[in-house]
Amino acid sequence: MNLEQNYHNKNPWPDRDEQQVLFILDVRNSTEEEILRGWISHHGNRDNHAFDAPKVCIDLKDERTGFDSGQLVMALALPDDTIIAPLRIVWTPADEGGITLGRLRYLVTGDPRKPSARRARAIAGDYPERVHLIAGKPDTVANLRQRFEANHRVDDEAAQEEFANFVARQASVVLDISERQVRGGRYKVPRHVAATLMANADYNSEVQRLADDQGRSKDELMQEAAGYMKEMVSRPSSFWLDVYARFNTFCLGLGYEEEIVYDQASVEKLRQLVRNHPSMLLWTHKTYLDGMVVPKVLYDNDFPMPHIFGGANLNFPGLGHLLHRAGGIFIKRSFQDNELYKLTLRYYIGYLMEKRFPMNWAFEGTRSRMGKLMPPRYGLLKYVLEACHQTDARDIHIIPISINYDIIRDVEEYATEQTGRGKGAESLKWFIGYVRSLARPMGKVYMDIGEPVVLPRAPDPGDHLALSKIAFEVAVEANNVTPITFPSLVTMSLLGAAPKALTEAEVIEDLRALLGWAESRQLRISDDFNRRFADQMEGLLGIMIDENIVTRYDEGPETVYGISMEQHPVASYYRNTVIHFFLNKAIIELALLKASEHAGEDALQAFWTEVDHLRDLFKFEFFYAPSEQFHQQIRDEIERYSPQWEETLGQGAAGFGAMLDNMTPLVAHVTLLTYAEAYSVVASMLARKQATDSLEEDDCVKDALTFGRQAYLQRRISSESSIGKLLFKNGYKMLQSRNLTEGGPDTRKQERLELVRELRDLLRRIDVIRALGVANRNANA
Repeated sequence: MNLEQNYHNKNPWPDRDEQQVLFILDVRNSTEEEILRGWISHHGNRDNHAFDAPKVCIDLKDERTGFDSGQLVMALALPDDTIIAPLRIVWTPADEGGITLGRLRYLVTGDPRKPSARRARAIAGDYPERVHLIAGKPDTVANLRQRFEANHRVDDEAAQEEFANFVARQASVVLDISERQVRGGRYKVPRHVAATLMANADYNSEVQRLADDQGRSKDELMQEAAGYMKEMVSRPSSFWLDVYARFNTFCLGLGYEEEIVYDQASVEKLRQLVRNHPSMLLWTHKTYLDGMVVPKVLYDNDFPMPHIFGGANLNFPGLGHLLHRAGGIFIKRSFQDNELYKLTLRYYIGYLMEKRFPMNWAFEGTRSRMGKLMPPRYGLLKYVLEACHQTDARDIHIIPISINYDIIRDVEEYATEQTGRGKGAESLKWFIGYVRSLARPMGKVYMDIGEPVVLPRAPDPGDHLALSKIAFEVAVEANNVTPITFPSLVTMSLLGAAPKALTEAEVIEDLRALLGWAESRQLRISDDFNRRFADQMEGLLGIMIDENIVTRYDEGPETVYGISMEQHPVASYYRNTVIHFFLNKAIIELALLKASEHAGEDALQAFWTEVDHLRDLFKFEFFYAPSEQFHQQIRDEIERYSPQWEETLGQGAAGFGAMLDNMTPLVAHVTLLTYAEAYSVVASMLARKQATDSLEEDDCVKDALTFGRQAYLQRRISSESSIGKLLFKNGYKMLQSRNLTEGGPDTRKQERLELVRELRDLLRRIDVIRALGVANRNANA
């Protein structure tokens, strides 16, 4: 073997005085052992070492069967000042145009980074540059024993074997650190997790306490816990990380442009945060592809692999196997009454956080069927923060990530689900069909990283208010970094004009007005947003036309664009991705109109009363800043149009008209009409009942779907986009918050009727804003 130069590059012998040295050779076959022994001997002879150091050969990478640590047990009987020096060989593949890793054929031919003894000998002889000799950071037996005894508690008869296993795990860790200098940070993975947890003294104490409480033996519970760990603990490897990266690239590349749109500086900032702090990456969830976007961007930027929590619905043969070996953690859907499972999960999460392995998941818990952010789910966040509390983690960083797409293949399915039809169960057959359906042009993918929510320490596990505040802050920041894209503005423009179609010039004028408004407020706009709108009329808008989101009619003297009535639910999805940016302005428009009907000294009070009323009415739909900050946001926005707005407001209708003239584009109708109409459906339905009748949520949603359809046919609501399960569920929550869902005295019916009148008045004002918007467009034509 031609390895002379490799031997010269680095000395495997640690610095020492007269201490004994014990080499741990991480080898899988005879060729690797021969090479490492030759490396030791080469420098031992050259440096005139007076004696030969003992060597223990062990496969440190075998996660499934544990270690064969018999030799190591005997070797550790050496003096406490003995230096333990771990060695390993890293094999790098031949260059094949940069696409060498993650090929499934390596399952048959073998991973080139793990050659057989015969193949390794050939590589060492012909391509010695592919052989990398690495040494892990050495340590003494005394130091290792002290660390072992501080963190582990074992029975006396097992102490020697457990200590040997601990030393082997530590050798594996320091070798992995050295190996990443050759192969990159993306291959940082946790090793021998289950064995580490099972040997943890605190975990053993907790299991013993649980055994005492339940009247069971500790051994029985530990055996049960081992089964849980086998289910939940991810077993990532470099090979499967590469396979998963190729798989993600393949799936995303079927319909989307090759490059994901993100800010490189934000990614580098994220790298530092993840490296230095316990971190969670919480992303918005719009499609099954979301779980591929974050891993792909991080892999492409040589990040450590993020562990991803996944629903058990995706743990089916094929995909489940891949995800489990690429950082996926599948946990039971319900385990509230299983104290041992919760304990094991908490220690697993705590281990990952302590070792700086970032975790990521969709904090909404489910895909958004409406386009806008869903309410966060607290379950996983609760368990992760409990683990942080258990380990006394400090400076915990919760980093919001907004994932968005020009076009989403799932949206039509979402619209169908909202009509009351169920969705099919996930399976391998379903997944293959889903992947095949992605093969059509869908534009670009966007990933935006928000400012972290930083916790000096995790809150007390019983502090539910703190948990909800943290989740709320994450949601607000995720909204803040959601980018405005071309499809979101086009659908906003065309839905605002519906049922009227717009000429190309009108669409462009609308886009300019909306974009100018957003730019003046320094809102997040996609980095690659093309300001040359006319050039996109045959580009991205052409894709939207092909997907039947937008219709185009070009047989008249002018080409016009619109959204057909049956496509309103689909188009609303894309508009809703940015609707939160326009919410405060919509509230101002409606509150100004309300105040104009209270001319005189009461106008200002009427304005603020209506602002707070609308905020409360739609509190189940949107995330607001705290009240004082929210009021300041309202003041800041309205002062952009009229610094003396309070005096102008006292002029009644004339003052209102003057202010509205300066507030283009008007957005109340395109922002809040869907929600106001949906709420009017559930309120009208409830008002038909007797005062003593109560209403349950499931019945409300079921009946509202049919009643809403009737209301649409009667044109009492303007669009089918106002008919949907999620809308009606939130409408029910609004009714419930006003104590209207429970039967009561005769006055209860009057209270319900009063809400109906209130919503009708709101819809009337929205129609006025819509009419003013149309008039303004005609005046500018």
